[in-house]
Amino acid sequence: MNAMNSLLIIPLGGLEEIGLNMTVFQCADDLIIVDAGLMFPEEDMLGVDFVIPDFSYILDNREKVKGIILTHGHEDHTGALPFLLREINVPVFGTPLTLALVREKLKEHNITDIPLMPIKPRDTVTLGVFTIEFMRVTHSIVDGVGLGINTPLGNIIHTGDFKLDPTPVDGELMDFHKFSEYGEKGTLLMLSDSTNAEKGGFTFSEKEVRRAFEDIFSKAKGRIIIATFASNIHRIQQAIDVSVQYGRRVIMCGKSIVSNSQIALDLGYLKMPENTWVRLENLRDLPDNEAVIITTGSQGEPMSVLSRIAIDEHKHIKIKEGDTVILSAKIIPGNERSIGRIINHLMRRGADVIYEKVSEIHVSGHASKEELKLMMNIVRPRYFMPIHGEYRHLKYHARLAEKSDIPAENIFIMEDGGVLEITGEGASKDGKVTSGRVFIDGKDIGGVEDIVLRDRKRLAHDGIVIVLVGIEKLTKKIVSGPEIISRGFVFEDASQDIINEVRELMTNTLMNLEDDIISDMSLVQAKLRSTLKKYLRNTMDRKPMIMPIVMEV
Repeated sequence: MNAMNSLLIIPLGGLEEIGLNMTVFQCADDLIIVDAGLMFPEEDMLGVDFVIPDFSYILDNREKVKGIILTHGHEDHTGALPFLLREINVPVFGTPLTLALVREKLKEHNITDIPLMPIKPRDTVTLGVFTIEFMRVTHSIVDGVGLGINTPLGNIIHTGDFKLDPTPVDGELMDFHKFSEYGEKGTLLMLSDSTNAEKGGFTFSEKEVRRAFEDIFSKAKGRIIIATFASNIHRIQQAIDVSVQYGRRVIMCGKSIVSNSQIALDLGYLKMPENTWVRLENLRDLPDNEAVIITTGSQGEPMSVLSRIAIDEHKHIKIKEGDTVILSAKIIPGNERSIGRIINHLMRRGADVIYEKVSEIHVSGHASKEELKLMMNIVRPRYFMPIHGEYRHLKYHARLAEKSDIPAENIFIMEDGGVLEITGEGASKDGKVTSGRVFIDGKDIGGVEDIVLRDRKRLAHDGIVIVLVGIEKLTKKIVSGPEIISRGFVFEDASQDIINEVRELMTNTLMNLEDDIISDMSLVQAKLRSTLKKYLRNTMDRKPMIMPIVMEV
């Protein structure tokens, strides 16, 4: 078959998970990438900073890549870019705020030679056989766009993250006209955000948060601390507007929120009267009833500003009676326990804590069921592929598509690495490409392999036992030890009997080693490890990491 008559859609991330959003579109010898996001670690990913998609397929086809298209500036759509752009140098297209946030991220990784190409809604860009049109959408971050992708086989709509907000904070309405144009012209395939596919009705407008803020501000007597996502410029704007309304000054606290707010201010996306933003060092000079602190840490991140405030380790901010703390963000599944701990610490120190379960101080940035159905009816695609969500979200979205008269055989629930092929004869799943997750510890790609993660889990669950032995180099006699050191296994002072039993076992094992074994230090270590492993499993049903260290002296 002629390659020009075959269109491949390959999600490399964002399916059956929240985050990692990344999709490849390929036709003939041309390939474009939409988004390159990260995912924050799950509870069992010990010591992992974040997770990115496996780029193997892109790197294997690097000569075909024409560009990267960004729908908006959230980390789950842009966070993997520095790691991808180390490997390939291609133009990156996005709206001004999106590219400004990306530019800061690339600077942190010392990447400076990538062409960043600003676009605005209704602009078009041609990359090989693809022509991409950008269409404004409303979301929880400023400057989001959906995509109309023209291909040799027909038009594709990629919604990006969106909701139908009739009263957006910045007054920039979603471009219904452009989306309906694609419905009139004919849409071959639509890929649509599934994050809220379980949720009935319509998602509330962002302006609903302002009413909740006004109610809280009107009652608060002391300082107000608002924790939210650093990228949620609309939420920061609402907090600033209400602060001004109630005669309060604003302090931004946290590297990312200061950086993002300054970028948005410089670009005109964030507006505030002069002298509203004051430095953190001036907090002590402000009366409590005139201070608002906007910060990060709404998800209970251990090193965030809010976490340090909660455990009384922040240099400038100490919680006191009369403070009001607002967690203005959705609790991401998996973060409930860490957020609960922070709330407990804050309340114990005298703060009144307001969060999603007790007040309407957060609204979602994603479309609910009725909005998703409305989008389908506007675009009227022939084929449908739900994206951005766990399997249940994709499944619910597929059911909505069926209710919107899209035939079940034209709906494709894909998985990461799956290939959807569209030809003149129809659409079908066509195998898989290499895909998966890459763990990042620090700034090094591939810094954490599965075996490292497994070791960390073992250390966390069962601890470590170290056996230290000194053997005389010439005579091969034991001259010191065995000394037993344990961490996270048993408390040595309280369990001295266990330590003594282990020491006796190791001594007997060494005494009974044959000469050919004791002359090879690696064999001695292996024997000590296997003997102790078997003993601890049989007597205590424990599997600590065992590390024999044999030194020749």
